[in-house]
Amino acid sequence: MTRMQGVLAVVLAIASFAMGGQEDFEWHQAAPEAEGMSSRKLDEATQVLSRKGTKTFLVIRNDKIVHEWYAPDFDATQRHYTASLAKALVGGVSLMLALNDGRLGADDPACNYIPQWKEHPEKSKITIRHLATHSSGIEDAEQDGIPHSDLPGWKGQFWKREPDPFSVSRDHAPVLFEPGSKYAYSNPGMAMLSYAITAALRGTEHTDVRTLLRQRIMRPIGVSDSDWSIGYGATYTVDDLNLVANWGGGGYTARAVARVGRLMLRKGNWQGRQLVEPQWVQKVVEYAGTPLPDRPAGNPQPASGLGWWTNADGVWPKVPRDAFAGAGAGNQVLLVVPSLDMIVVRNGGNLFDASKGEGFWGGIERYVFNPVMEAVVSPPYPPSQVIAQVEWAPADTVIRKANGSDNWPITWADDDNLYTAYGDGWGFAPKVDQKLSLGFAKVIGGPKDFVGVNIRTETGERRGDGPRGPKASGMLCVDGVLYMFVRNIGNSQIAWSEDYARTWRWSDWKFETSFGAPTFVNFGRNYAGARDDYVYVYSNDCDTAYEAADRMVMARVPKDEMRHRDAYEFFQGLDAQGQPLWTRDIHGRGAVFVHPGRCYRSGISYNAGLQRYLWCQTLPESTDSRGPRYQGGFGIYEAPEPWGPWRTVFFTETWDTGPGESSSLPPKWMSDDGQTCHLLFSGDDCFSTRRVEFR
Repeated sequence: MTRMQGVLAVVLAIASFAMGGQEDFEWHQAAPEAEGMSSRKLDEATQVLSRKGTKTFLVIRNDKIVHEWYAPDFDATQRHYTASLAKALVGGVSLMLALNDGRLGADDPACNYIPQWKEHPEKSKITIRHLATHSSGIEDAEQDGIPHSDLPGWKGQFWKREPDPFSVSRDHAPVLFEPGSKYAYSNPGMAMLSYAITAALRGTEHTDVRTLLRQRIMRPIGVSDSDWSIGYGATYTVDDLNLVANWGGGGYTARAVARVGRLMLRKGNWQGRQLVEPQWVQKVVEYAGTPLPDRPAGNPQPASGLGWWTNADGVWPKVPRDAFAGAGAGNQVLLVVPSLDMIVVRNGGNLFDASKGEGFWGGIERYVFNPVMEAVVSPPYPPSQVIAQVEWAPADTVIRKANGSDNWPITWADDDNLYTAYGDGWGFAPKVDQKLSLGFAKVIGGPKDFVGVNIRTETGERRGDGPRGPKASGMLCVDGVLYMFVRNIGNSQIAWSEDYARTWRWSDWKFETSFGAPTFVNFGRNYAGARDDYVYVYSNDCDTAYEAADRMVMARVPKDEMRHRDAYEFFQGLDAQGQPLWTRDIHGRGAVFVHPGRCYRSGISYNAGLQRYLWCQTLPESTDSRGPRYQGGFGIYEAPEPWGPWRTVFFTETWDTGPGESSSLPPKWMSDDGQTCHLLFSGDDCFSTRRVEFR
């Protein structure tokens, strides 16, 4: 390279950086199957959408475009109107930047930035959060479906921009209820959010929302100026502020929308550049804590983030709860699902049919969200590189005992026996005389010739069917003491026995956040061969065992401190070196395993021969009204450490026999080389065992 070529390269690099690195990233295409999705189901969804006036349909998974379709009269270079999708793309993103820069706070009084409201009895109570979540009480500029051009009074002035929509919203839109007390969609409220943000930008380099977004977001993420527009192409000067509409009036290509989604998905990081700090991205897309909207049949309206919508409370059941979205009239929508590494963009006309009882969100859910979720193919993790083949003994060789009893968490005690607990049953023959919600048994012998013996205990047994009755979800023996986690008691509680389950003592505390079905990692006899001096606990991230979560969570506790709540730490995630991060704050817990909508009940043990943790997880779905005990699927996952990385050993949606509500691989019944094991599961409502060979 000559000196002149070198100088030119530096100049071009600087220019590229100044323009935001527009050439630094392009998506690659991938077959849906390569990224865990079904091309057939995506094609079927597209066929339906095409008949419903869709112009664009884009699905991105694992940072690959797996499906991109445009109507015959449309293409990837054309901008489509956003309608109220702008509330997220413009309103939510500009608010995120203002929060990131410390220009304002979510709970600041809006009158700090709108001085005309300082003396107003209602408007002085409105906060930035209220404006961003449609809880300000400011009346919307809509009326009985009347076209905007025909609306009378201030509402017509808002849409006709006479003299401008901002001063109309500020001075003439009334407040209908106490700010923060209700949800009521409000375009003028969003207008005043833009006003407040612009006022907060005074004295900065970028003093209007359009310039702010162009310089701080759109150019840096590689969106050319021709691929997006906002604010109806207008800027209004009011009180020396250059104001841009954030409630509608945008035009974006599908990929421009998707790039904004990618930035949000990646917590503000674009190709190594942190454009926005992660906590502020999270702040605007998480549930803002304000009142929820009405949810009439056929219209599952989501909870509010700050300018965004969130599925935090699972209003869209098939969509993971970490999903967030923006949406506008005509069912323009951007959906981002972090746990699936997925971005979906759809543009076009209305999908819903009001004559069939479908609402705005019902149309999006039925024709976009649900079909895309149904196109996701399990299992959730790539195949194991340690276990290449799984061979099950024939289904007719399954050994079943203790008919009519289920659950069966189990542990290997110091006396060389297995100790277990059953639920909603009578235990082994001879059965106890009264059905128990929580009963106990000792299992003597090997997987082929074992004998189960019921253990009666006044301090441990409980009664009550189903969720009304306490049940064991985890058993562990450490230093000759049996420990048990019990669920269905809001949320779970630990108990222990020093005399092999005949007498139990109970903790004076419970997990009241998450850990609705906790289970222990089991190692060898009496906890022999444990990784360290900690005990590891896993659960679906729910308050109950009867709901499936998007993720599993994990805690650890020193093995001699299990009875003390303040000794527990919770897994947050991994650091840059792949090492686990822990916190004593349960609200800071992170995911140790992700399988959206399918993290249910489980059992985990360490296979010393294979040097792998083996985690058995039941899928919640079943075609049998009695549940997975009689029909369903499950998976077995392996990892070298308690926190992963996880890989799939075995996965089936439909096993050749009922997999049970829970299952595990007891270490006592593992061969020395770890290749021959026996699955204990509650299939057919029994203590069921089945040999499995790992190759």
